[in-house]
Amino acid sequence: MNGASANGLVEICLMHPLDVVKTRFQIQRGVSDPNSYKGLEDCFRTIFHKEGVHGFYKGILPPILAETPKRAVKFFTFEQYKNLLSYTTLSQGLALSLAGLGSGLTEALVVNPFEVVKVSLQADRNSFKVQPSTFTQARMIINSDGFGLRGLNKGLTSTLGRHGVFNMIYFGFYFNVKNTLPASQDPRLEFMRKFTIGLLSGTISSCVNIPFDVAKSRIQGPQPVPGEIKYRSCFQTMTLVYREEGYLALYKGLIPKIMRLGPGGAVMLLVYEYVSSWLQRNW
Repeated sequence: MNGASANGLVEICLMHPLDVVKTRFQIQRGVSDPNSYKGLEDCFRTIFHKEGVHGFYKGILPPILAETPKRAVKFFTFEQYKNLLSYTTLSQGLALSLAGLGSGLTEALVVNPFEVVKVSLQADRNSFKVQPSTFTQARMIINSDGFGLRGLNKGLTSTLGRHGVFNMIYFGFYFNVKNTLPASQDPRLEFMRKFTIGLLSGTISSCVNIPFDVAKSRIQGPQPVPGEIKYRSCFQTMTLVYREEGYLALYKGLIPKIMRLGPGGAVMLLVYEYVSSWLQRNW
């Protein structure tokens, strides 16, 4: 797990700008939003010119702090759910998908408070130097709204949906397809086989779960009118976004999300597999 956590830390540092861009797209409310970005290039350019290079790293500390417990929970609980479901009459394919769902739901409970702080920092378009620190932001949220579903755990149902759906497809697709396609004796070809399946797993999972991600960002981000809560719950937010902005609004931020979680998801699964194999051989 140390290897997986180290890999995750590197992935966060390299890919966090894409996460900032994804969040910015998800919280803007259509062309009527005066701060709306015209496209991916415009978003990168605007952040760079108005907020500097550091603007791409807003909110990076919460995911770094959550990385070790998040990865540990994701893979440890997946193994536990998988072992538990092996005693049932479920098919292996369904059992793997359900184990992924269980791991995602458990993971969401751990990461949601970190996500609340991260999104609130990423949504801030002020200069990085005048932005409150991560811990100051967390204290402000707690002092204002507490630890509950309006405070440090707001958007929990959306986070449960995002991680549950993602991990269900992510693990289910990867292991089912990997077990179906014949392995190669050539280590390089075998590596590419696993990487390709992992890339598809991360990409497909991102495409399916992004409406939950958009809902999460809307709930955890700034409300359109300060002091009034417009986005209250997961499906209420999805319905509202659909009615006001159309179906495609539920897929805002998809491109930067895929750019991050497609290859990132593949690397994460490969590190998990190779580290697990090494531990089984040596321990």
